[in-house]
Amino acid sequence: MLSFESDYIQGAHPEILNKLVKTNLEPLTGYGFDKYCESAKAKIKAECGREDAEIFLLSGGTQTNQLVIDTMLAPYEGVICADSGHVFSHEAGAIEFTGHKVITLKNEYGKINAEQIKNYMSVFNADENHEHTVFPGMVYISHPTEYGTLYSLEELNALSNVCKDYGLKLYLDGARLGYGLMSCGTDVTLKDIADICDAFYIGGTKVGALCGEAVVFTHNNAPRHFFTQIKQHGALLAKGRLLGVQFDTLFTDGLYYRISKHAIDMADMMRHAFIEKGYEFFIETVTNQIFVTLTDDKYSKLKEKVAVGFWEKLSDSKTVVRFASSWATTKEDVDALINIL
Repeated sequence: MLSFESDYIQGAHPEILNKLVKTNLEPLTGYGFDKYCESAKAKIKAECGREDAEIFLLSGGTQTNQLVIDTMLAPYEGVICADSGHVFSHEAGAIEFTGHKVITLKNEYGKINAEQIKNYMSVFNADENHEHTVFPGMVYISHPTEYGTLYSLEELNALSNVCKDYGLKLYLDGARLGYGLMSCGTDVTLKDIADICDAFYIGGTKVGALCGEAVVFTHNNAPRHFFTQIKQHGALLAKGRLLGVQFDTLFTDGLYYRISKHAIDMADMMRHAFIEKGYEFFIETVTNQIFVTLTDDKYSKLKEKVAVGFWEKLSDSKTVVRFASSWATTKEDVDALINIL
């Protein structure tokens, strides 16, 4: 059975596993104060090109989003995001669980734009009763988005500018950031993101690690006592080395970028096959996620041999499915898929 269901169906990249085994019996300080965590943070800071960055290693994406949003917002504030945004659609109300409302705007293939933010804030400020409502305090975006699309540098700068105009924080979910950075369809670099956003995270779980995300507060702007609040939210690993060793390895000799580029190469092979065989794309993407529209008959036959991600029912007879490549996808996997198609 082939699987293109998601980009975290395998364990970890062999170089990470080897390093975990090699360091396994080293006695190390806990809670992220070991030498590997410090090395990983230094390497990430260098890649971001910001000496004033503050970096924290956390265990998972939902925990990261909940923690960053909760600690960066005042109790009376909410977060603006696309109505397809992960914090709204697929995190089980984790943000609302902290008492912060998720304020949604209509997405265009996963993205929201500066004009939407401006319009929302203009209406909010013009409401003479807005003291009775939830104050917007942050804009959340993901890059790549849930639809596999990317923000351009111009779009990110526009979002940043409108956020500054209205005193909003800009937070970027980078669960699949590596796949966005290595796409041939992007003009955005890691340094751009570190310069533009108030906070973002570099995803490890979906890009070669067993688990883990690296949160970057970009301008010496981490919430007060953030370490303490990590523990308060139940997100602090006693064996912080698990995260440190992984991210230290990912950011040694360009491993994070190399394995991300591999996933893009495999996705491009799949795209060319879909085009040659006349399949219909639901949306054009340039990352590791490919959305294809299938008749229900084809979908039913495909599922007998290939695991894919259900996305949405398009009509009574058509379904949109997602094919995802990853750091671990092989050319043999893609060739086998092509034969099945």
